[in-house]
Amino acid sequence: MIVHAQTVVIPSFRLECGATLAPVSIAYEMYGELNDDASNAILVEHAFTGDAHAAGISESDGKPGWWDRMIGPGKAFDTNRYCVICTNVLSGCRGTTGPSSISPETGRPYAMSFPATTIGDMVRLQKELLDLLGIHRLLAVSGGSMGGMQVLEWAVSFPDRVLSAIPIASTGRHSAQQIAFNEVGRQAIMSDPDWNEGNYYDADPPRRGLAVARMVGHITYMSDESMREKFGRRLREKTLLEPGDADVFEVESYLRHRGNQFVNRFDANSYLYITKAMDSYDLFAADNLANLNESGTRFLLISYTSDWLYPSYQSLEIVNLLRSRNHDVAYVELSSNYGHDAFLVDVAQQTEVVHGFLSSVSRNHLARAGRARAPRERVAR
Repeated sequence: MIVHAQTVVIPSFRLECGATLAPVSIAYEMYGELNDDASNAILVEHAFTGDAHAAGISESDGKPGWWDRMIGPGKAFDTNRYCVICTNVLSGCRGTTGPSSISPETGRPYAMSFPATTIGDMVRLQKELLDLLGIHRLLAVSGGSMGGMQVLEWAVSFPDRVLSAIPIASTGRHSAQQIAFNEVGRQAIMSDPDWNEGNYYDADPPRRGLAVARMVGHITYMSDESMREKFGRRLREKTLLEPGDADVFEVESYLRHRGNQFVNRFDANSYLYITKAMDSYDLFAADNLANLNESGTRFLLISYTSDWLYPSYQSLEIVNLLRSRNHDVAYVELSSNYGHDAFLVDVAQQTEVVHGFLSSVSRNHLARAGRARAPRERVAR
């Protein structure tokens, strides 16, 4: 599989809040090759703490991409047929401009002076990148969790640029419970003495608060059944439960490990900005509903039975909204015990569904293109 990893600098980019970032960088990876008319391009959107490294083995750390099970030769997003692109989102910390980036005005990291960003801003910056790459229409946009929000935003903001949209394990807007979980994570970070109002880049970062935020988030990614199968109530070495004991249960050790891993690869301020962007997104807002009426995009929505972070009813809300506007919508609820993480790890059924859908979209697109190129018959007079 051919992998291209690059960073593009865009001179100026205006945000929905009215502020302008100048310049702004966007990191991306590309898998496979574009065909001559760039009609085989698929944009893949990462989830909250992901990055542009969606597939293949990273040259920096030797790890596979976060959706390596789905992207590659013969996989759901078959790189023998399609060219797959993934970007790091705006406000991130893995190559795209965010709070940890250097402000050209001060020569120091933006920190909390970085302007507020939205899911819409993330998508519009991706459009800028695709314009530079000469990709003016996408065969598909797909992603899970927060990636699904970006998929929906593409269909709303640029309906003429998207032939098909595949949001997976996602939502059109956060519920009060989902906002509450994000707020607990934000408060954990901002309560850490090392956060220092976001100005920690020359000192110790808020590792403890960020680790706790990740632990809370990770609990929501798993299901009760998957945690029971993986950990149960198994103890480590200790058998006595003293109030100050740490890592007594295996699940405690696992969560601490996850938290400590996370602080080495993610920026605490990016955590604050991106969760706020997620919380503020609302597909059902009046402006979005008006734009949806203009969309000719085909949709495939996938949810999972054990996902309690983004439960199936939220996907069904999107399905009902789209069908009420006469859109071409397919919906599948897949059975899995892995909870929200199923779209990343339990991909056998997901692969079959996505592969079939993309094949159908490709056939229809080629058929329409053939009809458009075919000469019209002359009428004898």
